[in-house]
Amino acid sequence: MKLNEKAIIFDMDGTIVDNIPYHEKSWILFLKEYGIIIVPENFSAQNHGTLDEMIIRFFGAETSKERVHELGLAKEKAYQTLYQSHIKEVNGLTPFLQKLNQNNIKIGLATMGIPSSIDFILGGLNVKNYFQEITGGIEVSKGKPNPEIFLKTLEKLKIDAKDAVAVEDSMGGIKAAKDAGMKVIGITTTHSLEELMDNGCAEVINDYTNIEIV
Repeated sequence: MKLNEKAIIFDMDGTIVDNIPYHEKSWILFLKEYGIIIVPENFSAQNHGTLDEMIIRFFGAETSKERVHELGLAKEKAYQTLYQSHIKEVNGLTPFLQKLNQNNIKIGLATMGIPSSIDFILGGLNVKNYFQEITGGIEVSKGKPNPEIFLKTLEKLKIDAKDAVAVEDSMGGIKAAKDAGMKVIGITTTHSLEELMDNGCAEVINDYTNIEIV
């Protein structure tokens, strides 16, 4: 695959780390503590939006803002505890980030993660310094598939959508990036090549080992 854009914006979960199964497991275990039972087969359809949006989806619209925040932090702590000993970058990520840096291609991150989770992953991989701009879920009012997070990251990077490419693993993320006007590279951590292409990805990769910068 060849890359010739001026900027690249990565999603985080499922894109720079293959951690979606850990998020799913932590959600299911966390919700079970509160008597909310969800089977793995039904989780994917619920897994979109900001952390606050997800808490409200599961606990109800009448949940107070303070309680939503408290529950969100508790869920993320459960996830971090579960994933801590398994943190590993998707194959080839760091060399690819180094190559992007050497070629003066701007690098952004657009993730629904909260600050502690962003620090948990980027710190665990020791890659935070490669990202010029990072936009997290607390900075937007609507999560993916709404394009707000990509539009905000493009604005921070001072780059037009036509000059940037997004890397995404989820259908909501693909839609968000496309609706922001960006080309999308899909990565097969969560969905198959066929599913990613059918949902509008221009290219699909398995990891970051074979991307040529032109």
